[in-house]
Amino acid sequence: MAGEKTEKATPKRKDEARKKGQVGRSADLNGAVVLLAGLFALGSAGPAAARRMGDAMRQALVQIADPSVVSRDQVGELLTHAGVATLLAVAPIALACAVAGVLISVVQVGFKPSGGALKPDPKRIDPISGAKNVFGPNMFAEALKSLAKVGIVGAIVFAFVAPQLTQLGAMVGIGPQELASALSSNIRAIAMRAAVAYFVIGCADYAYQRWRTDKSMRMEVQEVKEEAKGQNLPPEVRAAQRRRQMSAARARMMADVPTADVIVTNPTHFAVALKYDGTRAAPLVLAKGQDLLALRIRELATEAGVPLVEDRPLARSLHASCEVGHEIPEDLYAAVAQVLAFVYRLTEAA
Repeated sequence: MAGEKTEKATPKRKDEARKKGQVGRSADLNGAVVLLAGLFALGSAGPAAARRMGDAMRQALVQIADPSVVSRDQVGELLTHAGVATLLAVAPIALACAVAGVLISVVQVGFKPSGGALKPDPKRIDPISGAKNVFGPNMFAEALKSLAKVGIVGAIVFAFVAPQLTQLGAMVGIGPQELASALSSNIRAIAMRAAVAYFVIGCADYAYQRWRTDKSMRMEVQEVKEEAKGQNLPPEVRAAQRRRQMSAARARMMADVPTADVIVTNPTHFAVALKYDGTRAAPLVLAKGQDLLALRIRELATEAGVPLVEDRPLARSLHASCEVGHEIPEDLYAAVAQVLAFVYRLTEAA
């Protein structure tokens, strides 16, 4: 059927999406790999870090044993030594986590830096769009994923700890060193099992995110055909074709303005023509424009007797998020319904 996006995205479409930062990646997979790297680094560098921190603490205690002989310079040296010791102890673990995070990101999306995702985008701070992302269909998938993570990690901890409750209870009264050694071994074993489970969840989430991204970039058959036609043409010819297409589309758009039910205006900068005939699930965008094009839309609407309704936030949202020939998005249903109800009441009163 026309208008259905059934075709896979072309390489050109994927490249354009990548430049905008639209790639399939999993934050859970990043977190799992960083956690595993941190645990391995802690296991190998942890004893040396503990010794270094212990030496620094013992040296500090020796120096401050007699406060009367501690000078201001010695306090500064003491703090500097403690800071260096802490930095050297933490550095190997932090470096391993940082390297792991970079590597897994490169594995997921490849090493193709793009500044497009860093450009300011007003849509990213739009509260309506943000609420739609939070409470939309993706909310259920994210909720299930979070519950799965908590449930799996909790089950792993319980399965490991439950058989050892008697052994843990028998540790009462043992020395601090033996207790710390036993607890650290158990905690590391639990953490490794949880990290592996988290890694499996991250892999599944990565596959889901890739599928979701590919689905969002699907194209219509006509879009694929148009792109294929323009690939082998000189840039000048493609530019001329785009100008003719834009001119024809603008002419068709202006011809549809007199048939609209209402024109939502800014009132001078934006204008969006809407029509709702009851056969569709939502109102249809017949035309939209900015500045001079918006002025022309208002002139044609006035000549045809189409009502003009000033609603600045709604006009900006419609112009930014809607395409001509498509239905309005769900997050604008309520606002547009109020405008149409107002227009219908005016029509009945007249």
